[in-house]
Amino acid sequence: LARMSLTSRSGPIVGSASLSSMPYAPVFSTQGAEVLVDKKTGQVRVTRFVQAQDIGVAINPMAVEGQLEGGAVQGIGRALTEEVLFDGQTGAVRNPSLSTYLMPLAVDMPAIENILVGVPSEDGPFGARAVAEPPGFGPPAAIANAIYDAVGVRIKELPLSAERVLAALQGRAAGEVSIDVE
Repeated sequence: LARMSLTSRSGPIVGSASLSSMPYAPVFSTQGAEVLVDKKTGQVRVTRFVQAQDIGVAINPMAVEGQLEGGAVQGIGRALTEEVLFDGQTGAVRNPSLSTYLMPLAVDMPAIENILVGVPSEDGPFGARAVAEPPGFGPPAAIANAIYDAVGVRIKELPLSAERVLAALQGRAAGEVSIDVE
């Protein structure tokens, strides 16, 4: 269907949908990270994480803080350890369980500092803005930039694992890094 739409006289198929009849209230957020990088192993530890987000009006302030911190934890996990690995021969997932899929634990997390900015939105309910999803997307960029600032290597593939950081520090291509999960 997609291939046919490319050669259609009417042009490509375009669709849109909405889960709400309310207008979208734009979200503004930013994150910053400080890291320690072990140059011998490539291991990265986030030592400080700060995020600021315009939440509009906090209908439930404690829930807002929880959503912001939960999103940041997900983003830090995405940045440093989380990766679905596939067997090149069979296509089977090589890390299908919580014992092999590397999610961060509480001990891996820094204290997360939240800065709440409250500019009410004309489009959000009671002036509120979304808070759950936005904090999950900035941490990989913030942590990659902190690694670059700390050791001068730019890594553009997630996760920012010790293997990838060490390969970058040694000047090897990312494809030369092998990750073995048993």
